Amino acid sequence: MTIHSQLSDARERGFMDEYLDCLALVERLHRLLLDVIKDEFERLGVLEINAVQALLLFNIGDNEVTAGELKTRGYYQGSNVSYNLKKLVEMGYMHHQRCEIDRRSVRVRLTPKGRRIHEAVSALFERHADGLQARGVVDGLTINELTETLRRVERYWTEQIRYIY
Repeated sequence: MTIHSQLSDARERGFMDEYLDCLALVERLHRLLLDVIKDEFERLGVLEINAVQALLLFNIGDNEVTAGELKTRGYYQGSNVSYNLKKLVEMGYMHHQRCEIDRRSVRVRLTPKGRRIHEAVSALFERHADGLQARGVVDGLTINELTETLRRVERYWTEQIRYIY
């Protein structure tokens, strides 16, 4: 093995270590986001819904979508979407209606109660965005670069999945 190949291997291992750190960070950030939302709702005294459900209501917003679209549009990341939809409908946060054209399909939208949850999460995110900027944690250019980098990783992973099938 030459010195050049040893350096190349070290560089690749360095990148691999950074990649694995990045993956772990993405996971931790998602869990932390759910904890932040949970804490906000505990502070507000809203205890009947969980953070995943609150985030789902935030992501739906003004849209009316089918259950299948929740995942394809990126509104829901979990595997138990039907359970959460059922619970949100039962608790009055979401309205559902069978599609006239395809009776198998159900369209969902927020009720006024669901809109209040959407607005609470939106206010939380606005406070965080303001705080990140005010404290110099992230500026506009940095957040744009970060978002673009994550979108490139998303496109790469999406391409990898497509090639499997």
